[in-house]
Amino acid sequence: MLETLGHRLLNQYHSGMNPETLEQLVTTYPLAGVDEVGRGPLAGPVVAAAVILDPVNRIEGLLDSKLLDEAKREALDIVIRKQAVAFCIAQASVAEIDSLNILHASLLAMKRAVEGLSLAPELALIDGNRCPELKVPSAAVVKGDQRVQCISAASIIAKVARDKMMVQLDAIYPQYGLAQHKGYPTPFHRNAILEHGVTEWHRSSFKPVREALAASGQVPVRPHELPTAIVIS
Repeated sequence: MLETLGHRLLNQYHSGMNPETLEQLVTTYPLAGVDEVGRGPLAGPVVAAAVILDPVNRIEGLLDSKLLDEAKREALDIVIRKQAVAFCIAQASVAEIDSLNILHASLLAMKRAVEGLSLAPELALIDGNRCPELKVPSAAVVKGDQRVQCISAASIIAKVARDKMMVQLDAIYPQYGLAQHKGYPTPFHRNAILEHGVTEWHRSSFKPVREALAASGQVPVRPHELPTAIVIS
């Protein structure tokens, strides 16, 4: 098999080059950072993003989205979308989470994000310790969202996109407080499920939701399928 540039870069990474150095060497080839958000919530899809940054127009202030406040994330989201060479935001639905499990649904969302890029990367750096099956070479980077700029960028735009989704759902289901906790299993959210029942946006494979369904005798229903990839150019 003909060795591509991406495979040569991957070999350098596996030979000991750290991902920070690898990213700093990027000047002439597209390197994608990939991350997901929303593995822990009881409600809503898992969302992933893939971002190819412009190596000569670097963005200041990129950090893991969890380490930034909401205002900073939203400000950086605008800059990333404007200055990135390419990006794609994708998701795996609640139904897919329940049928596949959250790990495999997360990998599926990341795969969709990479495949939705308008420019194919030579190499994809994936946050975490597992890579989705991709057509391009890829490497997992533990805590990559705190170490690699393009992964940090992916983390930020995925987080902002999912948060906005949950705010929209909150307007439909205000009794669950989704705009505040974004679907995570806070005491308020867990009590709301017991009091008001489970919506079609809740993950019936997650224990607190499953227990609430069992206690009420409610049968889970699935929402209308949302698009699996959202590409904004």
